[in-house]
Amino acid sequence: MMVKHLLLALSCAISTVFPIHSAQAAGKVALTGDVKVVRMAGQVGAEKETLSEPTKVVPGDKLVFTTHYRNDTGEEVDNFVITNPIPEQVTLTETGDFTVSVDGGESFGQLAALSRKTNDGTIEAATLNDVTHIRWVLPKLKPGATGSVRFSAVIR
Repeated sequence: MMVKHLLLALSCAISTVFPIHSAQAAGKVALTGDVKVVRMAGQVGAEKETLSEPTKVVPGDKLVFTTHYRNDTGEEVDNFVITNPIPEQVTLTETGDFTVSVDGGESFGQLAALSRKTNDGTIEAATLNDVTHIRWVLPKLKPGATGSVRFSAVIR
């Protein structure tokens, strides 16, 4: 796997945004995203996880994707939705306070409630490996509110 192509795919997959009820605020909530690779640092026996720039990644490396948001609209924004596509080169490592899609972002729900059709046509429970998108719904963003959402994944 070429690191350059993976890093390009990762940077292209940082964030897309879909405000549900606040059309007047569309495009006015600022988003920035980043991807870090988890590395171990320190002396043997006292190592700690650190987050580093992903200049070189290999299968099995753990990544942390973060989307930072800031409400610059001057008004409260209701039900703001942040949707992150999962690059096909990575697998989500855990569920969290978000819903997921296993059908390319067409529908979302809790992973335990989702299923997928196999190549032979049978239906089976969806797994972390099947997740294509993650979605957070932020119920209220007050003017000037800031925060972030994140998820972890591992390179396939």
